[in-house]
Amino acid sequence: MSAIKMSEEINSNRRRFLSNAAMSLAAAELATSRSAAAKSRANAQSFAPLKQIDAGLLNIGYAEAGPTDGPAVLLLHGWPYDIYSFIDVAPLLASRGYRVIIPYLRGYGSTRFLSTETVRNGQQSAVALDSLALMDALNIRKAIIAGFDWGARSADIMAVLWPERCKALVSVSGYLIPGQNANKAPLPPKAELQWWYQYYFATERGRAGYDKYRRDFAKLIWQIASPKWDFDDATFDRSAASLDNPDHVAIVIHNYRWRLGLADGEPNYDKFEQRLAQAPAIDLPTITLEGDANGAPHSDPSAYANKFSGKYEHRTIKGGIGHNMPQEAPQAFAQAIIDVDRF
Repeated sequence: MSAIKMSEEINSNRRRFLSNAAMSLAAAELATSRSAAAKSRANAQSFAPLKQIDAGLLNIGYAEAGPTDGPAVLLLHGWPYDIYSFIDVAPLLASRGYRVIIPYLRGYGSTRFLSTETVRNGQQSAVALDSLALMDALNIRKAIIAGFDWGARSADIMAVLWPERCKALVSVSGYLIPGQNANKAPLPPKAELQWWYQYYFATERGRAGYDKYRRDFAKLIWQIASPKWDFDDATFDRSAASLDNPDHVAIVIHNYRWRLGLADGEPNYDKFEQRLAQAPAIDLPTITLEGDANGAPHSDPSAYANKFSGKYEHRTIKGGIGHNMPQEAPQAFAQAIIDVDRF
């Protein structure tokens, strides 16, 4: 064999060796990456053991993450969701030193009324007051309040009624404080169609139907509200378990009937509702968020921008993000909290 041919064969063998080594390394890196991703998903399947505490009218179940002496963040879920909407947000904030508190709202999960005699009231100020009672019970003087759906409404209400307890606000879909009188005004037919379940719940058939088919109902709402979110059965089932709370149906039905003036509130909340009916502006550092594929009823950001008189920013999160913003876009949601804390 000539020196030239020997050199070519050596070079060819070297190239094959390097190519095989590179492929093996890439495969190993891919396997490691997939393993790490799988481990990350496995770690995010559940919170640490939940805690329970008496707060106001309730014994509230909640998840907690991060250092107990860190700046507090209260994360509030909506309907028909639960604390697992924040399963990927919590570790992101905890790693930045925040104390993260995620309660089950009244009528969800392990949260229970302390007395069987307490009215199962779902009106907006009552639900918001639960969060204030939780902060009192945990000796949290001030917190960043963040949420979506019912949770965003409660966050907005807290910012209006108890601004001294709120360091800053992150609200998905913006300003969500409707007065009963405002709710009585008819909307254009296309907008009314989006609220079909509200009118269904106004009937006894609707109450019975929701009670009988609450999981099917919740899955339908998830699909409508987040049409591009490809959640799996395990993800849905994990949250749907919280709807088995014995007070869930009563709270949901009262909430929507109260909004339309079809169910009475309680007199001890009148002073709060009278204040909220004025639709006061929120004078706190605020970031509002909206997904570019939100299928739930929501206003254009321009309609509520003037309701935030403090330092304010709106962000539209793209990529097919629907109504359940923290679970569909946890990085963007967590970043909004971190950023509003710097305002």
